[in-house]
Amino acid sequence: MKTTYSALTQKSLSGESLSLEDCLAILTDPSIELLPLLDAAYQVRKTYWGNNVTIHVINNAQNGNCPEDCAYCAQAKTSESDIEDYPIKSEAEILEEAKQAYESGAYRYCMVFGGRGPRPKRVELLASMIKKIKETYPIQVCVSTGLIDNDAAKQLKAAGLDRLNHNLNTSKDHYPNICSTHTYEDRLKTLYAAQSNGLEICSGMIVGMGESASDIVKVALALREKNTTSIPINFLIPIPGTRIKEVSELTPQYCLRVLCLFRLLNPKAEIRVAAGREVHFRSMQAMALYPASSLFMEGYLNTKGTQTVETLQMIKDAGFNIISTFNLEEIMQKTEASHYPANSDVLLKQLSDLRPALKSCS
Repeated sequence: MKTTYSALTQKSLSGESLSLEDCLAILTDPSIELLPLLDAAYQVRKTYWGNNVTIHVINNAQNGNCPEDCAYCAQAKTSESDIEDYPIKSEAEILEEAKQAYESGAYRYCMVFGGRGPRPKRVELLASMIKKIKETYPIQVCVSTGLIDNDAAKQLKAAGLDRLNHNLNTSKDHYPNICSTHTYEDRLKTLYAAQSNGLEICSGMIVGMGESASDIVKVALALREKNTTSIPINFLIPIPGTRIKEVSELTPQYCLRVLCLFRLLNPKAEIRVAAGREVHFRSMQAMALYPASSLFMEGYLNTKGTQTVETLQMIKDAGFNIISTFNLEEIMQKTEASHYPANSDVLLKQLSDLRPALKSCS
């Protein structure tokens, strides 16, 4: 790499994109040392985010029976994964989980609904729930509900939705290897509909699906072009039964390099270290917070993660400030740590994990 570490920082802060050569070198050149690279990304992160970290909690509001064939997904129609199938949760259950998310210190509550995209009645239902959550709790709301059009985006925005999530997942070139039931262009249209109606967009990728370093760079550049507000970077957890049988080799250092690349190319974005941090970052999880400014707590769609107190303690130990309207010290005092297993076995969520408010609402 011809560019110095300090030059990477200055280019990013000035709004200048990195050269393709530098982008690829960040991921693949062994002469680029990790710590100086992390510092270069951290200087950008600090400029726009300070030492603040926002925590997100996912509500898997509907599980299984999806008509799409995404190769990585346990809910896809082609998946043989042993997951708990259930239709959309009741409004009471979703509202109770919003309460639990808020009281666990979450800044943002993310509701995920499977399927190709919502029909008009589903959009009305989502709008009603979003409005009630926003009226009840001081928490940001993000929804992931497949492909949407302009009318749906307008209705969700009017209900008070803050962000719409729809990940690009991989590059345009690699996309046909991952999914055949919809296209990369379909995903771009959804992001355009959201942005056109004043919604912040949350869109990222999944690393480890057989993509090249060039594919990762293309996604980072595409999200830069769209001025994406929030970029979750997932690191593939290969769930048995999905079409992707083996994850690409992901070392902690490579994962950190990916986060640095996204930060340097998207300086103002909320870069989130998402699924797979427990498996692939291992003992270096806290280092992810130097380029990233947010993370998920208490797991992902169908897999478990570290528990609340462990996540909060890790952030505090690393010297970062957690943005929350709830008393975090109270949470940490009352919650006992339940450590993630030392091995990399995937732990599928059980029904009690997926529907924690079910008993309260029945």
